[in-house]
Parts: sequence; structure tokens; C-alpha cells
Amino acid sequence: MTTKYFAQSIVLITGGGAGIGAALAAALSRQRARVIVADLDVANAQALVGRGDAIEALALDVRDAAAVAGLIAGIVARHGQLDYLFNNAGISVCGDARDLELAHWQSVIDVNLMGVVYGTHAAYLQMCRQGRGHIVNIASLAGLVPFPTNVPYAASKHAVVGLSLSLRTEGEELGVKVSAVCPGFIQSNIFTSTPFINVPREAVLNAMPFKPVTAELAAARILAGVERNQAIISFPAYARWLWRAYRWWPALLEILGRKQIRDLRRVRIKP
Repeated sequence: MTTKYFAQSIVLITGGGAGIGAALAAALSRQRARVIVADLDVANAQALVGRGDAIEALALDVRDAAAVAGLIAGIVARHGQLDYLFNNAGISVCGDARDLELAHWQSVIDVNLMGVVYGTHAAYLQMCRQGRGHIVNIASLAGLVPFPTNVPYAASKHAVVGLSLSLRTEGEELGVKVSAVCPGFIQSNIFTSTPFINVPREAVLNAMPFKPVTAELAAARILAGVERNQAIISFPAYARWLWRAYRWWPALLEILGRKQIRDLRRVRIKP
């Protein structure tokens, strides 16, 4: 990854106050990008401005389509363009699907899918007018392979991957690039903020099959993939291996998935 690729570009990161978003902001700032961070917790975003990792901090609820469109319009009015949008805001819910309520599904879909739709729609129209731009949608390995124990999350991330790959083809002749980021486990506050429904949090986290990658390493891999204009940016190695295995040998992932849900049901607190 070169040090000048993102220089002077106008970058918006949603959900950028912590985790991957904050690490992206820091990495992009070091490359002299002009980073705008939007977060539901604006105090976290403002902290990045104080550290010099962003030039602007904005409050944003990605579930509000009008707010997202207005925020992007405001950025263009102040800075003249929008070169990169990182749709990073996301939430999760963990549990046996029979224990979930429709409200759990709705909250995950509203943030993980519709939040991406709202950001993508507004940014895409602007980037088409500019004749250039790159939309980077943070999905997950759960957008490429099944993820029992977290079905709403998997549903939303599969949709984000489909959105990204389809729009990538449409945007190509218009100068707009689109990428989907599909990592494995990342060290972020999603593990502390995720509701665990009828299962003990610690028991589930202790059973994680792979060690989480740091947010800083994730940011570096993401930006390297963006610079290469990869359609799907997947890491670390086990994530790419599982993705390939699912395409060529789906029965293996079915075996792993059965083990995953059975392990969760062993610690399930029966209502």
C-alpha cells in the first residue's frame, strides 16, 4: 500500500468512532486523507478529531435515510466532493433463532442493511455526478458463508455482499467503484455491545474458534484491498479458506455449522 494513494481525498466513515472505523480513520489520516467520522456516539467521533485522525466529527443514526442523505450533501457542500464512503456501522445479535424476537431481526436489518442502503444510495448519486468515487461496504465472512447462532447478522451481511457486487458492475462504466469487506473475527466493541439471547456471553466468546484480528491490522488489509480495487476484501487466511471451502465443498461448512449450533445449545438457558 502506497502512502500517497488516499492523500487529500475526502473520506466519510460511518460508525467510525471506535473499532474498525476508528482504525481506518487513523490509517487514512496518516496518508493525509481528509477524514470525516460519523457516529451515533458523537463524543467518540470528536475524540478522533482531537487526536488528529479526522477533520470533522458528525452525529449520525444510519437508520435515518434523510439524515444520511443530508449529511453527505453537507459534506459535498463544504468540501466539494466525496471520494470514499466506508459504510462501517454495524450491530449483531447472538442466539438460537427460536429465541429471537422480530425486534432483534428488525434492529440488525435496519443498521446493517438499510444503513448501508441509505449511505450507498446518497454516495452513489454524488459519485456518479463526479464521475469517480469508491464505496466500501463493511460486510463479514458471515456474508459469504452460513453463520448459525447469528442468523439475522448473516442475512444482513449476505445482502450487503449482493448489493455491493451488483452495484460494482453498474458503477464501473460511470467511474464508481464498489467493494465488500468480508473479514473473520475482529477485535472491536461488537463483542461487548452484542446482545446474547438466552446464552451466557462468556461461554460463547470463549468458544470462538479463531483469535480475533486487531482493528489496526484489519484497517491495513482493508485499505490495501481498496487500493487494489478488490471486489471482495477477505482476511485473514482462514476466512479466505472457509470462503473457498464453502464454494467447492459446502458439505464441510454444513458440518462445522452443525457443531457451532450444537455447542451454543449446550449452554443455552432454556426459557
